[in-house]
Amino acid sequence: MVDNKKKAFVLGMARSGYEAAKFLISKGYDVTLNDSKAEQAKDQMEELESLGVKMNLGSHPDDLFDDTFDIIVKNPGIPNDHKYVVKAHYLNIPVINEVELAFRYFNPGVKIVGVTGTNGKTTTTTIIYEILKFAGKSAYLMGNIGYPICSFVSKLEDGDIAVMEISDHQLCNLSDFKTDISVLTNLSEAHLDFHGSYTAYKEMKKRIFNHHDKSDIAILNLDDSEVLDLTKDINSTKKYFSSQSPNENGCSIVDGYISYNDEKIINVGEIKVKGMHNYENVMAAIVVVKEFDVSNEVIVSVLKSFGGVEHRIEYVNKINNREFYNDSKATNVTSTQIALSSFTKPTILLLGGLDRGHSFDELEDYLKHVKLIVAYGETRYRINDFANEHNIKCGNVETLEEATNIAYEMSEEGDVILLSPACASWDQFKSFEIRGKMFKEFVNKL
Repeated sequence: MVDNKKKAFVLGMARSGYEAAKFLISKGYDVTLNDSKAEQAKDQMEELESLGVKMNLGSHPDDLFDDTFDIIVKNPGIPNDHKYVVKAHYLNIPVINEVELAFRYFNPGVKIVGVTGTNGKTTTTTIIYEILKFAGKSAYLMGNIGYPICSFVSKLEDGDIAVMEISDHQLCNLSDFKTDISVLTNLSEAHLDFHGSYTAYKEMKKRIFNHHDKSDIAILNLDDSEVLDLTKDINSTKKYFSSQSPNENGCSIVDGYISYNDEKIINVGEIKVKGMHNYENVMAAIVVVKEFDVSNEVIVSVLKSFGGVEHRIEYVNKINNREFYNDSKATNVTSTQIALSSFTKPTILLLGGLDRGHSFDELEDYLKHVKLIVAYGETRYRINDFANEHNIKCGNVETLEEATNIAYEMSEEGDVILLSPACASWDQFKSFEIRGKMFKEFVNKL
């Protein structure tokens, strides 16, 4: 008897690979999952094996992937020059990711909101979701924010709203995926090691507007010339947010108030999350929720109570009059610039992590309140050189725990101790979330 069952190859486990494998099994596929790391969560491995997933962990054998497979579902963090991906292209086997896989099974009556950009994605996505939920809408939070999209497909019904954070990595390997509303928060250089150039990175971000026509909405940062230039030829209906100039086609700040189409909504002083970068995130979110007829009263209620997202300039603790903040999500220099702009007190900055060869020079104008840098991880020697060039004291240690302890020992009452690494976490931690959680543990030990 000939087995006509379709075969899927899942490349890379993590959260998205785990959910993709389960989902493919539920759709009748014969599934093989491969990851270079042998150590995976035991309960997840046992669950996948019990479902019939063939697990191949610890290496990428040359003969494991062949022309018998119908599709590869690739973890977004794996580059497109991986040998299995190259081989798939040669064999004309489609290579997609978990976002595309889930979308192909979406209920057509679901509205999709997609948020991307270099910075502000997580906060903007979360605010949109919180406002929609408070307004009584049937909304689900998913995507790069930590909740794989495949895990929601069976729950989604007509009229539901899928609110997705979509990273540049997730925008690779898409073909059919399409949003109804897309937000591009801002653009600056990031992930150049993955994409090869800033131009390639920006073009990947542009895919958030794929397949748009005039019935679809693009929400853009009017103050970001790179955003405006990149999106000048998209087919979407464009709406904007601006912190610098009045805007009658979206949101702007006028006389200390956030206004939507000339209507005042909230005084920025009443918004719980502080900083111009957060007000920009709030404005982008308001433009989105207004597409779902959410009232000003609901928006104001949420903005007065929403305290921000974990790992993004997150207040941790106050110890002997030193304030600790966790900004582990700052995996690039621009994010660290934003964090440093949020403080006027003497600041001790913890910098370090995976060495992608990126420059720290663009931090120069943001160091006014920085009294000490503590460098750790792969980048610590380059950070030490950078600090010396700018006449800032620098501690140089190997681990984040050592950096936290040194920062505390060298601090004084009234100081801010800020983890805002400007680097990816992967030299010592599996994710920025784990890095942030460990930092909070180190702080609370003090």
